[in-house]
Amino acid sequence: MQYRRLGNGPLEVSELSFGTWLTVAGGVGREQANRCIHAALDCGITLFDTANQYGAGEAERGLGEALKSFARDRYLIATKLYFPVGDEPDHGLSAAQIEKQLDRSLTRLGTDVIDLYQCHRFDKETPLEETMEALSSAVKSGKVRAIGFSEWTAEQIDAAAKIAGDEALVPFCSSQPQYSMLWRKPESNVFEACARHGIGNLAFSPLAHGVLTGKYKAGEAPPPGSRAASEEMNQFMESAGRHYRSDYLLAAVEELKPIAAELGLTMAQMALAWVLRRPEVASAIIGASRPEQVVDNVRAVGVTLPDEALKRMDEAVGRVAVWD
Repeated sequence: MQYRRLGNGPLEVSELSFGTWLTVAGGVGREQANRCIHAALDCGITLFDTANQYGAGEAERGLGEALKSFARDRYLIATKLYFPVGDEPDHGLSAAQIEKQLDRSLTRLGTDVIDLYQCHRFDKETPLEETMEALSSAVKSGKVRAIGFSEWTAEQIDAAAKIAGDEALVPFCSSQPQYSMLWRKPESNVFEACARHGIGNLAFSPLAHGVLTGKYKAGEAPPPGSRAASEEMNQFMESAGRHYRSDYLLAAVEELKPIAAELGLTMAQMALAWVLRRPEVASAIIGASRPEQVVDNVRAVGVTLPDEALKRMDEAVGRVAVWD
């Protein structure tokens, strides 16, 4: 495993991190989820990403239980808030909500400090100044080490950085955008905004919901047990802008297979190496339903993709990627 600094903040993170959304939405049992988390630790992964919303708090609770027997300095915990948790109507990034949800996340995770506390989305209903002041207070209280956000625009990133600078508040050091060969929106202006303000990126869905593993075939039903075969998880592949199940896209992805074979890589390893080639990316978040998937993915770390191979990848899937 190799490690990178997460922006200008205090955290050094593994180049691959482990996300818990798949283990919740994918219906992975607690024992199997624990095996995946422990495999990640064995492979040198240090950052574990979750959210209070996942499984109405069960993802946080499960992650805390899986990690409790390990020394606290072996791992970093990242969680998020914004969306309603379970049946509760409350959501957003108000000062009151941050204080309440932070304490609940700490309890569920069974820890005294969250290493990275992230805004799951931007809250248009709460003044940004209020959010930044509450997050800064959370850091100063010792309950949080660093703060970040997920899926914010460049304009929102710039606004938050200005408030933090003007008011001497704790600045963001982390952005969590969706980013893969098939979803390149951050390249248009988010990466640039993050670079301006010393913010590192944690790329989620680097395998495009599993499509870049090559497991799905044009004109064929998804394999049993796969993400696309799950009614709950398939919605994220079929929603607007994510045309990941179209035959046109799957045929383009098929063109990546000979490139990976020539490089001696699996499709997943090549896709992860593609994301990690960007200096703006501190870590790519992987999910797994089996420990062997973790071990396979980790082999992408340290891989340098030749320029010719990168050009062929763009020729294969650039035309079907979402750019903006």
